[in-house]
Amino acid sequence: MQSFVPWFAVSLVNGVSVGLLLFMLSAGLTLIFSMLGVLNFAHASFYMLGAYVGYALAAHGGFWFALVAAPVIVGALGALFERFLLRRVHARGALAELLLTFGAAYLIAEAVKLVWGLAPLAALVPSSLDGPLFTLYGAAFPRYRAFMMLLSVAMLVVLYAVLRVSKTGLVVRAALMHPAMVETLGHDVPRVLTTVFAVGTALAALAGVIGAPLAVIEPAMADAMGPIVFVVVVIGGLGSLGGALVASLLIGCVQTFAVASAASLGSIAATLGASVPPAWASLTVAQIAPVLPYLLLVAMLSVRPRGLFGERGDDA
Repeated sequence: MQSFVPWFAVSLVNGVSVGLLLFMLSAGLTLIFSMLGVLNFAHASFYMLGAYVGYALAAHGGFWFALVAAPVIVGALGALFERFLLRRVHARGALAELLLTFGAAYLIAEAVKLVWGLAPLAALVPSSLDGPLFTLYGAAFPRYRAFMMLLSVAMLVVLYAVLRVSKTGLVVRAALMHPAMVETLGHDVPRVLTTVFAVGTALAALAGVIGAPLAVIEPAMADAMGPIVFVVVVIGGLGSLGGALVASLLIGCVQTFAVASAASLGSIAATLGASVPPAWASLTVAQIAPVLPYLLLVAMLSVRPRGLFGERGDDA
């Protein structure tokens, strides 16, 4: 029991930090879908673009400058994408929007390779956030992870306040449900929708800047994060920020606990009084950790296709 408590506590803290980073990335996709009804397949590519742009800006102006400027630049690119491309195909339905964003993902990936090359890049943690914040059962918890968690929570609070409390959020929600009435009141509905898409892509870029020092910046990072993000938004419920938060924390903790576990499928089956094929008995939980989010996705779609807190669609 004494050895279990430290393992559980350390894994839980690390899992929550991973989950909050996933939420920062998935929040932008959730916002775009809930407000525009667009399932943006290029969302992870904007995340990757934010990491690269942040890396380039940090080399000249430092981390804090990149943290502010990179989301603004990528958000502006997102606004141009919505204004001149996505808006043109909106009348043709969801399939045309999906194909357009799918193609945009490939274009962004190739543009990144042309500008920065194929070699992986390492982003540095700023000196003010370097080092441990506290020690938990002998394991040091970095200041940078704590900053990332705090920023994710602050982003959630700001989004909730803007969308649910402020006048701006009222106009945005009304523009989605009753665009003609909102235009009659003098609001520019297309501009509102463009702003929503820009904010969503800016949030993806912010996650890219924040997450870059914890991983490696490379052209394949969008392919690595993209499927996980869609798993998060589907499990949480398409269009639900609260669902995205819960699903992000769930997947972050599940993967972290799995990676930190030394148990094998054979030992787990023996504990439960069951049996597994001999070829599977030697597999460890850590080895199957990458598959667990997709198993959760299949289970959720089987039990509740709308997700945990889905706002669009019905269970039937």
